[in-house]
Amino acid sequence: MEFCHRFISIRTPSIIHRTRKPYISFCNSPESQRIRISETLHNETLKTLEWDSICRQLSAFTSTTMASAAARNGNVRLGRSRDESQKLLDQTTAAVLFSRPLDFSGIEDVSEIVDSAVGGELVTVGELCAVKRTLKSAREVLELLEDGERSERYSPLLEILRSCDFQIELEHKIGFCIDCNLSIILDRASEDLEIIRSERKRNMENLDLLLKKASTEIFQAGGIDRPLITKRRSRMCVGVRASHRHLLSDGVLLNVSSSGATYFMEPKVAVELNNMEVRLSNSQKAEENAILSLFTSEIARSEMEIKYLLDRIVEVDLAFARAAYARWMNGVCPSFSCGAPEGFESNGSDYALSVHIEGIQHPLLLESSLRNFPDVLTPQIASSVQLDKGNAVVPIDIQIGCGTRVVVISGPNTGGKTASMKTLGLASLMSKAGMYLPAKKHPRLPWFDMVLAEIGDHQSWEQNLSTFSGHISRVCKILEVASKESLVLIDEIGCGTDPSEGVALSASILEYLKDSVNLAVITTHYADLSCLKEKDAQFENAAMEFSLENLQPTYRILWGRTGDSNALKIAKSIGFDEKIIEHAQEWVERLMPDKQQQWKGLLYQSLMEERNRLEAQAQAASSLHSEIMDLYREIQEEAQDLDGREILLKAKETQQVQKELKTAKSQLQTVVQEFENQLRTANADNFNSLIKKSESAISSIVEAHCLSDDFFVAEKDSSSYKPQLGEQVNVKGLGGKLATVVEAPGDDDETVLVQYGNIRVRVKKSNIIAIPVSERNAGTSSVRPLRRQGQRRRILRNASDADKNEEVSYGPLVQTSKNTLDLRGMRVEEASHHLNMAISARESNSVLFVIHGMGTGVVKECAIEILRNHPRVAKFEQESPMNYGCTVAYIK
Repeated sequence: MEFCHRFISIRTPSIIHRTRKPYISFCNSPESQRIRISETLHNETLKTLEWDSICRQLSAFTSTTMASAAARNGNVRLGRSRDESQKLLDQTTAAVLFSRPLDFSGIEDVSEIVDSAVGGELVTVGELCAVKRTLKSAREVLELLEDGERSERYSPLLEILRSCDFQIELEHKIGFCIDCNLSIILDRASEDLEIIRSERKRNMENLDLLLKKASTEIFQAGGIDRPLITKRRSRMCVGVRASHRHLLSDGVLLNVSSSGATYFMEPKVAVELNNMEVRLSNSQKAEENAILSLFTSEIARSEMEIKYLLDRIVEVDLAFARAAYARWMNGVCPSFSCGAPEGFESNGSDYALSVHIEGIQHPLLLESSLRNFPDVLTPQIASSVQLDKGNAVVPIDIQIGCGTRVVVISGPNTGGKTASMKTLGLASLMSKAGMYLPAKKHPRLPWFDMVLAEIGDHQSWEQNLSTFSGHISRVCKILEVASKESLVLIDEIGCGTDPSEGVALSASILEYLKDSVNLAVITTHYADLSCLKEKDAQFENAAMEFSLENLQPTYRILWGRTGDSNALKIAKSIGFDEKIIEHAQEWVERLMPDKQQQWKGLLYQSLMEERNRLEAQAQAASSLHSEIMDLYREIQEEAQDLDGREILLKAKETQQVQKELKTAKSQLQTVVQEFENQLRTANADNFNSLIKKSESAISSIVEAHCLSDDFFVAEKDSSSYKPQLGEQVNVKGLGGKLATVVEAPGDDDETVLVQYGNIRVRVKKSNIIAIPVSERNAGTSSVRPLRRQGQRRRILRNASDADKNEEVSYGPLVQTSKNTLDLRGMRVEEASHHLNMAISARESNSVLFVIHGMGTGVVKECAIEILRNHPRVAKFEQESPMNYGCTVAYIK
C-alpha cells in the first residue's frame, strides 16, 4: 500500500483527491501488479548478484556512521536515469581528483536528536553540542571544497552542498550559550541566569563562611576530629559527634552516619541561607530548562533543513568512499554508450560496440586477491594496499556489438559462464551507482533501467515447484516487466526438462527477448541455440575457453565462437570406463551427426594451437623488449651517475688545491713579514744567517706541498718500522692524533708507550703510522704544513689495512672515569656484585679498567676469576709495570 501511495502521489496526485475507489482499483490494476513484480525481481536480482557484498566493501571506505550504515544495509543509491548515473560518476571523479582527504570526524547522526526535539522532548547540553559540531563540520566541508586549488573541478561535489542551509545562526547561538568543552550553559545565555548564578554564588560564600566558623568551634570544643562541612538532603551542614550534639542544641538534624557516631546537623543560623540556596538552585534549573526549551523549539523548526543537510553530507561521504574504493581496486571510470545510429556499420572500431569492457575482474573475487585487507579501511590506507599476484583474478573482456540484442554463452561447467555473466550485471549496477569498474582503459556499456537476473536453482517445496517450474516461472516474470532499456541475465535457460522441448522453448524466449530488451545474456549447454546467429545478426555467440591439454577451463571468453561442453572428455579424465565413453560418443553422433564431424574438431584444435603459439611469441617478444629497456635505463643511469661523480670530484680537487695554494701563500707571506721585521733590527753580522733562516723556512713550505719520496718509503716499510724515543707519530686508536714516543720499544716488543697531552698510553705498533720526514721537519718550524689530498688517501688506506689485521677494534686504551671501576676497600661479595654490574652495563667492543690494588690479593683473585668466566669478557690483561694493580678487560 505504501508503494502504491507513493507512486500515486508522484504520478497521478489528482486521483487521490477524487475518491478512495479509483485508488484501490489502481493498486489492484495490472500496472500496479507489474510494479510490485518489478520491485520484487529487482531486489532478488540484487541478492543474486551479491550487490549487498559490494555495498559492504564500499562501507569500509566511508567516514561517517550514517554513510557506513547506509552502505552496509545496501542503501546505495542507483541512478534512476542515465543523467543521474552520470552525475554520480562525475561526483566520484571529482572526489578522485581532490588532493586531500575531507574531515568528517565532527559530523554525527543527529537525526534522533531532531526527532526528539520535534516530539517535544527537551534536548540536553550534550545533544546541543553534537548539533553544533555537526553543523560546523558540515560547513567546513563546503569551505574546504571551495578552497581547492581548482574548485571548478569539484563542482559536482559543490552542487550537492550549495543548496543546503547550514543553520549558521543556530550554530552561533549554541556556541554563545553553551561551553561544549565543559558541557555547561554559560552565564551569558540569559540575563536572569546570570543574576541567579551571581546571587547563588554570593549566598554560597556566606553560607560556606558561616559553616566553616561553626565547624571550627565544634572542632575546638572537641566535638569532631577535624572540621567537617558536607551536604545532606540538598542542604549544607556540619558534622558533630553524637556525644557533643549539645554544641548545636538549636540545630536541625539532617542525617546520621551508618555507625551512629556522627550527626550531620544544620546550624540554626544557616537555615535561612540554605533555604535561599534551595530557592536559587531551583530558579537556576528552571532558567536553564527554559533556555534548553528555546533551543529545542528552534531545532524542531529546523527539522527539514538539518535532515536535508545530513542527507547531502552522506552523499558527499559516499562520493569520497566511491573514490577511495576505486583507488583500492585500481578502478577506471566507465562511460555510457548510445545505440548505433541508423545506417551505422561496424568497421572494427571500439565504437562499433555497445559493450566494450577490457580486462574486468569480478569485484568480490578481486577482494580475495588483495593482501592484508583490514576489517576497516580508510582512504589513506586503501590507496596503499597491493595486489597479491599469486591469487590474481583472471580478467575477462566483454565486447558486444551495437546491433546485438542476445548473447548466447556456451562452454563447460565450472568454466566461468555464470561468473562472467554476474560480472556484467555488477558492472551495470556499479556504473549506475557512480562507481568505477575494476577494468582497464575506458570501459563503455549502455545504461540499463533494470537489471533482471535468473541465476541459480529456484526449486521450492513450499510452492510445490520443481527446478524447471521455479526457473521458468521466474523467466516468465522477467519477460513481463522487462523494457527496451533492460538487461536480462538468464543462466542455463530451459534446463531441468526434456532437451528437445527445452531447446524449443528457449529459442522462442530468445526470439522474444531480441525484440523486447536492450540486451540479454544467456548461458546454455544447448548447442542448437548457437545456430540462431546464422539466421539473425542480432544474436551473438560466445564460448568459454577450455584447455584440451590439461582439461581445465581458462576462464576466458572467446567472442563469436561456439563452445563445447566437453562432457565426455571431462568424464574420461575423471576415470569413467572406456566402454561407457564409447557408447556415449555413439549416442552423440546419432543425435547430432552434423556437429560431430572429425574435421571440425581438428580445425578447432589447430586454430587453438596456432593462437597459443602466437600468444607465446608475443609474450616472449614483450618480455625481451622489457629486459632490453631495463638494461638501457640502468646503463643510462650509471652514465649519468659517473658524469656527476666526475664533476663532483673535480670540484673537490679544485677546491682543495685552491685551499692549499692559499695556505702556502699565507705561509710565505708570514715568512717574508718576519724577515722584513727582523731585517729592520738586524746588523751586518747576522744578515746572512737571517737570509739562510728565511730560505730554510721557504724550502720547508715548498717541500710540505710537494710529494715526498720519504712518504712512500714510510708507506712501504710500515711493517718493519720501529719508532724512536721522542719521535712524533700518528696513532690510529686516538683518531689519528699526533702523539710522542716516550719509551723506545725493544726488538721483541709489540707495544709502544706514547704520550698525548697529559695522557700516557701503550698501543700496538701496528696502530702507529710514521710521519714523513718532510712533514716532521716542517712541524718544527713556526708554520704547520698541510698534506696533499693524495697523501691523505694513502694514510687512510694504510690505516684501513692495519684495521684488517685486528679482529675487533675496542677503541683507544685510554683510562677515564667512565670506563674505570675501583674495587679497592670493598669486601669480596661487594666487589663481585659491582664488577658483574659494570661488565653488564658496558657497551659492546669497549674496555673496562678494573682497579683491584694488591693488598691481600683476595679482591684481585675474585676479579680475575669473574673476568675469566664471564661470557661478555673476550679477554683481559693483568697488571704490568704501566698499570700496576689494574686489570684491563675487553668487553664483547
